[in-house]
Amino acid sequence: MRQEQHRPTPGVTLRALLIATILIPVNCYWVIEMEVIRYSGHPVTISLFFNVVFSVLVLITLNFGIKRFLPNFALTQSELLVIYVMVSLASGIAGHDMLEILVPMLGHPFRFATAENEWVEIFYPYLPRWLMVSDDKILRGYYEGGISLYTSEQLWGWASPVLWWTAFIFALVFGMLCINVIVRKRWTEQEKLSYPIIQLPLEMTNTANVQFFKNRVLWMGFGIAAGLTLLNGIHFLYPTVPEIRTRVRNFGYLLTEKPWNALGGLPVSFYPFAIGLGFFIPLDLSFSCWFFYWYWKFLRMTGSMLGLRSLPGFPYMSEQASGAYIALCLIALWASRRHLSKVMRKVIGRRTDLDDADEPMRYRTAFIGLVASIGFVLFFCYRGGASVSIISVFFLLYYAISIAITRMRAELGTIVHDLHYSGPDEILTRALGTRRIERGTLAMFSLFWFINRAYRSHPMPHQLEGFKLAERTRTSNKGLLFAMMFAVAFGSLAAFWALIDRGYRLGMELKAPWPSLTAFGIEPWRRMEAWVNAPTGTDVVDTTSMGIGVVLTFILMLLRMKFVWWPLHPAGFAISTSWGMNVTWSCLFVSWLLKWIILRFGGLGAHRKAIPFFLGLILGEFTMGSLWTIVGIVLGIPTYGFWV
Repeated sequence: MRQEQHRPTPGVTLRALLIATILIPVNCYWVIEMEVIRYSGHPVTISLFFNVVFSVLVLITLNFGIKRFLPNFALTQSELLVIYVMVSLASGIAGHDMLEILVPMLGHPFRFATAENEWVEIFYPYLPRWLMVSDDKILRGYYEGGISLYTSEQLWGWASPVLWWTAFIFALVFGMLCINVIVRKRWTEQEKLSYPIIQLPLEMTNTANVQFFKNRVLWMGFGIAAGLTLLNGIHFLYPTVPEIRTRVRNFGYLLTEKPWNALGGLPVSFYPFAIGLGFFIPLDLSFSCWFFYWYWKFLRMTGSMLGLRSLPGFPYMSEQASGAYIALCLIALWASRRHLSKVMRKVIGRRTDLDDADEPMRYRTAFIGLVASIGFVLFFCYRGGASVSIISVFFLLYYAISIAITRMRAELGTIVHDLHYSGPDEILTRALGTRRIERGTLAMFSLFWFINRAYRSHPMPHQLEGFKLAERTRTSNKGLLFAMMFAVAFGSLAAFWALIDRGYRLGMELKAPWPSLTAFGIEPWRRMEAWVNAPTGTDVVDTTSMGIGVVLTFILMLLRMKFVWWPLHPAGFAISTSWGMNVTWSCLFVSWLLKWIILRFGGLGAHRKAIPFFLGLILGEFTMGSLWTIVGIVLGIPTYGFWV
């Protein structure tokens, strides 16, 4: 009986894979419509994708009917969660910080080269044509529209770059998966990290416990959030109807006198979903997020008072954030050093008490897979004209940032982690100077802008959260590994199709709103132009600022370890500089205050009773917000976007 209880359930069934295969292109198309064509909604800029939550909610609703009349055909919780993980990975790859950036980059330098910008002379010789689209006939259809994509000439013109980039994305994400397999047992079973982001999908898919949807407290939160979103959506269409604003509003215009005007913008928002997600964040992190947000504000004001604003970039927030993320990775690896040592002993065939029989793959297989995926990535870059030595450091830093984001999500449930313009390309060009980096390598840096512009839709934390969901529901994680990598490959192809198809139908150069695909496409090439025209040496100030970020993060962690009462978390220091924190700090303040009051005066019992209310806030705004986007797409009209 006990063996039966602990036997993994087959969540990765044929029907789960088929349903996910249907939902992936639908959601990719939906994400592109929201984030590119309509520039509204932006579901993948937050940790929990509302388009995926809504899709799973629709499946759950249908499943209730199936369970009532055909119970043998009803989907299980494991199957629903497998679908959730697969669609999440595909949506993230399609989204705002991956393929939405890549596709417009591929043809931009060929479409917009002029005698004035001299791109042909400056960097054309260093562009790997097999990764790009240079044929003007092909580009004309994408930028101007009016030409069918579905001809042999057009499809063949896109085939090479699409397939090569899909292979690159598959290898890159498979490397992340291998790392997650190596650290999973330590972070999930030994440290028992809380994984706050998975709470809503885990509860709503629990088919064995229908009490979740019968909870009155849940529906109170749902009603408040959905009602506000409904009211504000009606106001958007009919301005005579009053609104209760929850979206961000900037009060920076009130600060006109020195030194207060140095604070910059003062955005305030009360997104119900962000307040709901913030409730599941540990108190010390939510406090640290808004505390450090104001720390940077007052640092800028102090700089103005001392006359330091003349220094370009002061107080060097992005540079310090880069260092902080690297430090968080090192801290996470150091804390797992004994486990990693046992893993390496297992890899080389030495005896150890670490058992990997229940892992998604054996540790030796994961290690070989990681080496193979990195090997393919380096070969890809070498064939593209990059220096292997520099590009190796580039991806070492990239994976370090990826590990830091994944650890923060698993331990703390950060609702945003964008890290704009602070990736390995920026780190290396500041530390080495563009003068020391070959132009072929700089060209590859430019092509990798799509994975380094920001890190909001990063796939690695979704993989680890998927393994945690499998552990909580006793789902076979070996099958889940296959499902996730299938979602990556198929999702990449579906996202390419959705992006290119919309271009040919609308003409991205003419009809997409700003910042359209055209705007995203110019960013890396304008930067490449500056790198080549004005080569730089080591930026001492920026590099020193990155080092300061590393040191301060280590200090904050040491203080946290030494003093139990220490209220500041180093992760709050790292993410407080981000765009996402800029628009959600007030929501985190509200959720922190409410959680502190509930725990202080009601204890853990009151906290447990309040959980459904905050889950309802998330679900309510996600549901009504999704419905508004669907109404807008179906009717072809602008509608209310509840998020930024």
